[in-house]
Amino acid sequence: MKLLTLKFILIFIYLISSSSSYAIQQPNLKNLVIHKDPIKLEKINFKNINNEIINLSDFKNSLIIINFWATWCAPCIEEMPSLNKLQSNTDFKSLEIIPINIGRDSVEKSSDFYKKLKINNLELYFDESVELANKFLLRGLPTTIFVNKNGEEFARIIGYVDFDNKKIIEWLKEYD
Repeated sequence: MKLLTLKFILIFIYLISSSSSYAIQQPNLKNLVIHKDPIKLEKINFKNINNEIINLSDFKNSLIIINFWATWCAPCIEEMPSLNKLQSNTDFKSLEIIPINIGRDSVEKSSDFYKKLKINNLELYFDESVELANKFLLRGLPTTIFVNKNGEEFARIIGYVDFDNKKIIEWLKEYD
C-alpha cells in the first residue's frame, strides 16, 4: 500500500513539474492569447506607402508580426519604438514585422509619426477600409497578431507590449 501511495505521489510531482516548466517557456503577459489550434489566414491584403496591394502570403516562410496601430493611439506611440528595435534584432533569421495603420491617417501624417519616433526599420502599411480590423475582430489598439511560417495565427496580444522584453524575444525565437 505504501509503495502504491509513493508511486502516485511521484507521478503527481512529475505532472506538476512538467506543466510548470512548460509555462515558463511562454512570456507571462496577461494580454497574450495563445491559440490551442493555430488559425489559417487567407486573403489578407493591405497597402504599402505607394498604394500597392500587398498580400500576407508575400511573406511566406517567415515569422510574421502584424501590428495594428494608429497615430492617435497613445499605447501605439509607446510600443512602436520597441517594435522598430525588434525588427533590427539580428538573432532572428526570418522575422517580418508588418505595422498596419488602421486609423485612417494620411501617408504624410503616418510618415511624420515615424520620423518623430525615429522609426527607421519598419515599412508603412495601411488598411484604409478597416476591412482587416473587421476580419481579425480587433477590439482595441494596438493589437499584435503572431503568424507562424505556415501562415497561421498562433497568438495575439491585445494592448501594449514592450518588445524589448527578453522573455518575449526568447519565446518568439522558438517560432523563427
